Amino acid sequence: MRDAAQTSSPVTHDAADLPSAPLFGSKSIAEVFTSSAAALGVPGFTNHLQVPASQRICVVLADGLGRNLLKQKASHTPFLRSVLAEGQGNVPQWIDSAFPSTTAASLASLGTGLPAGQHGMVGYDVLDPAQDKVVNLLGNWDSQVDPVEWQPHSTVFERLAEELDVVTVSLPQFGNSPMTQAALRGSRFIGGTTLHARTAAAAEAMSGGGRSLMYFYLNELDKAGHRHGCQSDRWEHQLEELDSAVKRLSSTLPAGTTILLTGDHGMVDVPESQRLDYSADESLVAGVRHTAGEPRMVHLYLEPDATAEHREALLAAWRHRFGERIWAFTRNQAMDAGLFGAVRPEVAPRIGDVMIAARDTLALYDTRRARPASLEVVGQHGSLTKAEREVPLVCFAAAGKKGKRG
Repeated sequence: MRDAAQTSSPVTHDAADLPSAPLFGSKSIAEVFTSSAAALGVPGFTNHLQVPASQRICVVLADGLGRNLLKQKASHTPFLRSVLAEGQGNVPQWIDSAFPSTTAASLASLGTGLPAGQHGMVGYDVLDPAQDKVVNLLGNWDSQVDPVEWQPHSTVFERLAEELDVVTVSLPQFGNSPMTQAALRGSRFIGGTTLHARTAAAAEAMSGGGRSLMYFYLNELDKAGHRHGCQSDRWEHQLEELDSAVKRLSSTLPAGTTILLTGDHGMVDVPESQRLDYSADESLVAGVRHTAGEPRMVHLYLEPDATAEHREALLAAWRHRFGERIWAFTRNQAMDAGLFGAVRPEVAPRIGDVMIAARDTLALYDTRRARPASLEVVGQHGSLTKAEREVPLVCFAAAGKKGKRG
């Protein structure tokens, strides 16, 4: 691993020169369930994505599937390539993930129909101001954080439960996980350890007729990307498995079921030489009380007595060290730019005082708190690049079996 002090020469740039905000309210992951609800005829929802009217909709969420990657690897997805060639009406072929482009934020936006500034899942791990402690919002949820208090808004599933059958098909360990309680509560849960088990369970769950919204989750692609990289043979193999699973869904779900395939974020490979320890440079952590986020989207929380001068000095140190390799900006600049959407007062302190987003193949670690295994991660995400934030939206009608008419 290369020390942070060995990186590029100083370059000055405008910290407010940020990419555009996610298209919340029109073309983002927050509109997938809400548009589906409208397409199912449920009052109170708007069909921003112009999903075709249907009795049954199955939303397939492939963790780690970015738009660019699906285009690059089209030779590995013959089924999806064929349905894309047939067209999908007015449904857009891609949407924005949430910001940060990480699973906790995007799945919460999917589940609630809200941007991160409202649902409060503003990173992989973030500051809990009540405890003055960094807490994880994904697989290692803090026991002192109540998921429903952290994310108090009703989910789309909860809003739909009395209108139609709402089903989640996922891995068994996610059935009552804190992440599910926070972001995806309110559905009938069916677990399956393998892709074949999940596709079979999905077909059975939708066979009874009547209106239904199904959420079908796959994480195999993301796991392969983190471990081996999204340009690896292992990742391509999992993409082929994904293509086969979606083909099975098409042939086994009731005929005419609308299938929507999307992702929660994309991914970029970061070589070992570019996984850098920023905590080795004292100027990059001067006056910082907590560090959090992801290696490609770092949250820095200042000491309570920090002044505006302290904050500006920290920004200047990061820009001096990394130049155009990063976006360095403040919480207020992120909020002004709309990156989190409208931000609840309770959520704002969870966001870093200073934020550092990677612009190229760079990953930034605080090795004082990072687990050694995290520095071995190849495929990464979280930042504002198109490769990380743009995800596909593939819409088509299942060809498969006719179910019992309700």
